Amino acid sequence: MLLTVDLERLRLRPGERILDAGCGEGRHCFGALERGARVVGLDLDRPSLAAGARPLRTRARELGSLGEMIQGNAFQLPFPDASFDKVICSEVMEHVHDFRGAARELARVTRPGGWLAVTIPTATSEHLYLRLGDEYFESPGGHIRIFRPRELALGLADAGFATRGVGFAHGLHTPYWVLRSLVGLPDADAFGPVRAYRRFLIRATASPLMERVERVLNRICPKSLILYAERCAAPARAEAA
Repeated sequence: MLLTVDLERLRLRPGERILDAGCGEGRHCFGALERGARVVGLDLDRPSLAAGARPLRTRARELGSLGEMIQGNAFQLPFPDASFDKVICSEVMEHVHDFRGAARELARVTRPGGWLAVTIPTATSEHLYLRLGDEYFESPGGHIRIFRPRELALGLADAGFATRGVGFAHGLHTPYWVLRSLVGLPDADAFGPVRAYRRFLIRATASPLMERVERVLNRICPKSLILYAERCAAPARAEAA
């Protein structure tokens, strides 16, 4: 299963409650469930939820655990304060105007001492795609900002998170999005090399050799950056001072 977040680095443990805010079809939900967590996924997109919700519930019943997906947004999470031990927010912040507001809401539902993993596209890859074609940013639901890691870390600190680690992922995906940007996103799926590369990516997820190759590429041309942060009892900046 292709995960952006390293669940070991997130310190996920069996029995913990985890929220995947912006879960899509639930790849991190399934990954966390298999590690013994109790999982809630949240997303605005109904088709994605429809694709993932029933399989997640079925697998949760098989494991004697909890696995649910609900519709909602990161600015109004329908959960009490400190509801979750761990929170994932993967490839969401680049789509929202007020990412600091989203970070505050994620902090609200994370217990003190809990952990958050936020993933964003790397600035290098985003600038590359932008040079190749405007459609990457102008397509409906596209990205509205290019993050610098420090900008995201400061936003998390203002919300009460202290960044404890950084990771990189999906070096094999960078060429894929280069191809899509070159041919134009609306028509990319009709382009033979794009379809061929997608098939290669699917096979690569099950290949130990390609996993080692990707670890090398993650040092050269990663598509995603991950910040691992701890929810502080006091504001993160005050603690650092």
